[in-house]
Amino acid sequence: MCAAVSSLCPVFAIVGMAEGEAAKSKRILVTGGSGLVGKAIEQVGKDGEGRPDEEWIFLSSKDADLTNAAETRAMFDRFRPTHVIHLAAMVGGLFRNMKYNLDFWRKNVHINDNVLHSAHEHGVTKVISCLSTCIFPDKTTYPIDETMIHNGPPHSSNFGYSYAKRMIDVQNRAYSEQYGRMFTAVIPTNVFGMHDNFNIEDGHVLPGLIHKTYLAQRDGRSLMVWGSGKPRRQFIFSRDLARLFIWVLREYEEIEPIILSVGEEEEVSIKEAAESIVAAMNFKGEVIFDTSKSDGQYKKTASNSKLRKYLPDFKFTPFSQAVKETCDWFVANYDVARK
Repeated sequence: MCAAVSSLCPVFAIVGMAEGEAAKSKRILVTGGSGLVGKAIEQVGKDGEGRPDEEWIFLSSKDADLTNAAETRAMFDRFRPTHVIHLAAMVGGLFRNMKYNLDFWRKNVHINDNVLHSAHEHGVTKVISCLSTCIFPDKTTYPIDETMIHNGPPHSSNFGYSYAKRMIDVQNRAYSEQYGRMFTAVIPTNVFGMHDNFNIEDGHVLPGLIHKTYLAQRDGRSLMVWGSGKPRRQFIFSRDLARLFIWVLREYEEIEPIILSVGEEEEVSIKEAAESIVAAMNFKGEVIFDTSKSDGQYKKTASNSKLRKYLPDFKFTPFSQAVKETCDWFVANYDVARK
C-alpha cells in the first residue's frame, strides 16, 4: 500500500541535479515521500533513473497536514510543483480496516480532495495518485482489470478505505472533463519492500509475517500465521513499483488508471508467501495457521495486460529474491524499522 500519513518524517531529495545547475523544467512533489513507495522512488532515482531536467521533492506529514485544506494549499504555495505523485494516505492491515472503516473513509477523502484541488488551483501539469486492488468489487470475475473498478461494492472488511480510493478515479475524470487536467492513477497489487510498516497488528500481510518470523526465530517460538493461508495475492516489490511510477510520470498520458502488477501466473498463496519468508530467514521452527482469524478477501487477481501493452519487456524482480532482500534489510535495520 501507500505510505501512512501518521508515520512520515521530513525528507527532501533532488534527483539528477548538480550544484549550481539551471532551473529544472519539472518539479515533482511526492506526498508520503518517506513511506514504502516514496523511499523506493527516491532510491531508484539515486541509482541512476533521475534526469537532469527533474527536481524531486519528497515531503512528509511534518510539512503539512493533508487533511487540512489550508495547510495543503500552503504546501503547494511553498513548493510550486509542476508534477505530483500522491502517495500519502491513512492505511492499515485487515484488522485495523475492519475496526475503523469510518476513519479510513473520512481521512482519505479529505487528503485526496485537498491534494487534487490544490494541484488544480496551482496549475499542476500532471498528478499520479496511488490506488489499490482492494477498491475492486468483492463479487466479480477474474482477472480484474481497469474497467471494473465501479462494477459493485468492495469487500466489506475495508469498504471505507476502498470507496475513498475509488473517489480519486471519479475526481480525476471530473477534473479532466471540466478543466482538461491530466490527473490519473495507478493501481498496484500488494506492495512490499524495504522501509515498509512491519507492525504486526496494523501492517500488511507480508511485512507483518516478516516481523513475526523474526520474533519467533529470536525467541525460539512457533510462527503463528493468521488465517488459513489459502487466500492468494500478487505481490510487487517496491523497487519495481518505483521504476513503474517514474515511467507513468514521464510517459503515461491516459486519465484511465493503469494496474501495476506482476502477471496472474505470479500470484501466490499466503501459505507460499510465509514459506518464502521462512526460507529467507532460515527459520527452523514450527509454522501454525490460526484459522480462527479472518482470511479477508480470498483473491484479487489482477490483469497486467494493459501495462504489458506499453512495457512488454519490463523485468520484475523474482518474488523469492525480493523477499530475501526485504528480510535482510529488516534484520539489518530492526532497531529503526517501522514496527
